[in-house]
Amino acid sequence: MMSYLVTVFSGDRLWSGTFNRVYIKLVGTNGESARQWASPVCGFQTKEYQFIIKCSTSLDYVKQHWKEDTLFGYQFLNGVNPMIIRRCSQLPENFPVTDDMIRASLHGASSLTDEIKKGNLYLVDYKQLDGVTANVINGKQQSLTAPLILLQKTPDNKLIPIAIQLKQKPGEDNPIFFPTDSEYDWLMAKIFVRSAHFNEHKLKVHLLRTHLLSEVFAVALLRNLPMVHPLYKLLVPHTRYTLQINTLAMEMEFSLRQEHCTYSASGGEGMLTILRRAVSYLSYSSLWTISPIPLFRNVCMLLWDMIHKLVQGVIGHYYNSDSDVQQDSELQNWIKDIFIHGFLSRFNSGVPESFDTVVELVKFVTMVIFTGSVQHSAVNSGQFDYGGWPPHTPISLRLPPPTTKGQSSESTMLQTLPDVNTTANGMATMWLLSKQSTDFVPLGEYPDEHFSEDAPCTLIKEFQAELKAFSESVKARNSGLDVPYTYMDPELVENSVAL
Repeated sequence: MMSYLVTVFSGDRLWSGTFNRVYIKLVGTNGESARQWASPVCGFQTKEYQFIIKCSTSLDYVKQHWKEDTLFGYQFLNGVNPMIIRRCSQLPENFPVTDDMIRASLHGASSLTDEIKKGNLYLVDYKQLDGVTANVINGKQQSLTAPLILLQKTPDNKLIPIAIQLKQKPGEDNPIFFPTDSEYDWLMAKIFVRSAHFNEHKLKVHLLRTHLLSEVFAVALLRNLPMVHPLYKLLVPHTRYTLQINTLAMEMEFSLRQEHCTYSASGGEGMLTILRRAVSYLSYSSLWTISPIPLFRNVCMLLWDMIHKLVQGVIGHYYNSDSDVQQDSELQNWIKDIFIHGFLSRFNSGVPESFDTVVELVKFVTMVIFTGSVQHSAVNSGQFDYGGWPPHTPISLRLPPPTTKGQSSESTMLQTLPDVNTTANGMATMWLLSKQSTDFVPLGEYPDEHFSEDAPCTLIKEFQAELKAFSESVKARNSGLDVPYTYMDPELVENSVAL
């Protein structure tokens, strides 16, 4: 499928004027161009939107279906952050949803209790955003909420939101919204959730749990292991460009004086608060415990097992016993460096301070490779697919959440969505981060041959063959989907955090 850059030319403001047709210029990758007229834009009959996008199957689908509950729920399973959803075993005390409130929205179910027993209810809780000071953008105080969302797996196997509370503390000024509410009451509730989702994902899931962790692993590797060490040979391809991209990110995107601070609701003081909280909760088990969501979990487990098999074979070739691991001072210095400087010597994190067994070493090294390749691809590559349509993923919101029902309208929504410069910068950032680098190296490819022995070279070839077969199965599965899930296709997974 050809990719296009699409520019919609309108007025000099993001939401201004009234019209029925928008001029779209299509410029193809090989230079051809075409013109077409489209009406309306983004589902609004009388408002204009100015943006630059790259067409893709997923983004086109999001543009057409962004208001729908099915897409809203689908993203918690297969979007850029499938790690936050949890099966609901009981409702939190601060989320007082009752059967009477929800009965009209329960799909073919008699009560919440029955659905919990059947395992059909899921909870998403953004409690780590509670109390975060939102940014000031263009001189205006922005809004960042900490929602709770209850979702139901329906009889036709879809995940549908059935209740949304936008703040953690229940009260009369914090209504619980339901699909049976007015169109804009329900849509506004989902917009506030999507904005919170973006801000938590950007800092906690994408920045901290892939970029910064991979930097910790890379720096410790360079400081403690010589180039002839087998673990250095195994891991160094998975550190390619990580330090460079993180340095650029700190200077450009996440600097307190630059884009993330300027254009995101969680910029400035809020960014530091979120990162501090996320670090304090970061645990070793969360880095190798696969998400409970079936599709994501199954794909992850297959790739994890392939990486584990490679690591187990290579490490087993060089370490014949647990004592070999215990006596390797360079290896022990590496994990100690990670424990001290990456996890701040927090014993409750579960990160080992030293390695005692081959099994422990294999699991940890598997996690390191998985984090910098598969996990990063899963939470990074789809950012523009789901965030390239700005109303669907606003990086900031200008008005506070509604405190009563029946007050929201299209006008309220347009006043709440971010300014044009905020939107443009958010889109540009997501487009750049989702763009494949020109010297992309896929998972399992090693242009620089570090190993010369037959055993590890054979294991690498077997690893590559397994990845190729898996990639073919992913493509076959995607051919039957309206929205293909490509982010963990080995051919599209970068070998390292390189972008």
